Amino acid sequence: MPSQFEQQLDELKNRMLFMGSLVERAIQLSIEALHERDEQPAKRVIAEIEPQVNHLHLELDDRALHLLALQQPMVVDLRFITATMKINSDLERIGDQAVNIAQRALSILSQPQLKPLVDIPLMAEMARKMVKDALDAFVRKNTDLARHVLLRDDEVDQYRDLVFHKLVPLMARNPEYVQQALDLILVSRNLERIADHATNVAEDVIYMVLGRDIRHHAEEKVLANNE
Repeated sequence: MPSQFEQQLDELKNRMLFMGSLVERAIQLSIEALHERDEQPAKRVIAEIEPQVNHLHLELDDRALHLLALQQPMVVDLRFITATMKINSDLERIGDQAVNIAQRALSILSQPQLKPLVDIPLMAEMARKMVKDALDAFVRKNTDLARHVLLRDDEVDQYRDLVFHKLVPLMARNPEYVQQALDLILVSRNLERIADHATNVAEDVIYMVLGRDIRHHAEEKVLANNE
């Protein structure tokens, strides 16, 4: 039968995974608002999901600090708890980025459509999948999956650059589209930051499992490329 400490660790993990599902949903809804030109998903992110994420952020830190203060965990459990606290912070920031996208979506929807969206939905799906895979790597303690999340960060950066290079000339030719184009550029930057936070989560998974800090992770990319 699991000890009380083991049950508390499981509760900590499950609450963090619930928070992860919320931020994934926030990304999906904020992009859906843009793609479908529908304000309701964006408003749901701002009014419903963000308060839940903020509440969980505080709750998870409190749970983790309680375990650190009262249980004197062994090294493996200590790495799990500290990794959870760091991942919790990244998930809260991912939620903030999704809210930023939702706010930009509301601004964009108040204007005539500039062009059909292609690159941004693809970029968003890639960033959302990075978040999902990083959390799956955490649950499964799968460092190979975590390394592959690190590799995909460069692909998201390439999409960000593509969006920028497509929209800047359009703004120069059509001054009336400047605000909407700037909003779309900001959306791409928010998505790039979401991918950065997913990368942080993947790095924390590798630290949790192997006890190795790979924040400067060039060697991890080499490992992943060779698999």
